[in-house]
Amino acid sequence: MTAIREAPDSEATPWLHRLAVRAGFTLIQIVERVIGRYSLVGLEPFLDPARFSWVPDLEACWPDIRAELDLLLARHAELPNFQDISVDQRSLTSDDRWKTYFFSAYGVRSESNCARCPRTARALERVPGMTTAMFSILSPHKAIPEHRGPYKGVLRYHLGLVVPEDSAGCGLEVGGVVAHWHERQSLIFDDTYRHRAWNDTDDLRVVLFLDVVRPLRAPVSWVNRSVIKAIALSPYVRHGRKRQREWERRFGC
Repeated sequence: MTAIREAPDSEATPWLHRLAVRAGFTLIQIVERVIGRYSLVGLEPFLDPARFSWVPDLEACWPDIRAELDLLLARHAELPNFQDISVDQRSLTSDDRWKTYFFSAYGVRSESNCARCPRTARALERVPGMTTAMFSILSPHKAIPEHRGPYKGVLRYHLGLVVPEDSAGCGLEVGGVVAHWHERQSLIFDDTYRHRAWNDTDDLRVVLFLDVVRPLRAPVSWVNRSVIKAIALSPYVRHGRKRQREWERRFGC
């Protein structure tokens, strides 16, 4: 799940739509205040991957995932820029140095992308609560500025797939805590902390990027899933899916 910002008011935006967007943001803020008391995995910027039973199985699939990624990277220039799929990301990136390859977005599976990477797709099917999955590809000397994710009810997961040899020059800062990717290893973090990422090396950095539902005690867990479903139905998400389908048709030609 990526950063969501309210579209600016304009005469082309119906007042009822603007009202619905504001109501949605208000609801999210209310739910986030409660999530902290019901979280089953803590509230730190980085969370211990050992708390998540599915992580070892996903890490064990690393060779298969990496092999399928390597085939895709042969067509690196054809992969979509993040902002080409999610226009909201234009505030974070405007060049061609942050590429993506989506398997699933807000619970909707990309059948053609999954068919090209069947072993990766099978591994993702075994991740409970996965809402979004993609390869996230940072080109050399690309930086993603500090920003906040939209909603505390999901957590962000990265599995290091291609990490520059100079791993110290490639990192992630979340809530003032700095971490570095390593191949075959996992990072899990709360992206509602202010965070940024950078690749100051001469090589690509690629991670398997997931959003997963935060483990919560009931009844907040039920409310959380309802909020996530509502986000999935928003115009912002529907527009992104449309742009993804258009790219898939071009890529498959």
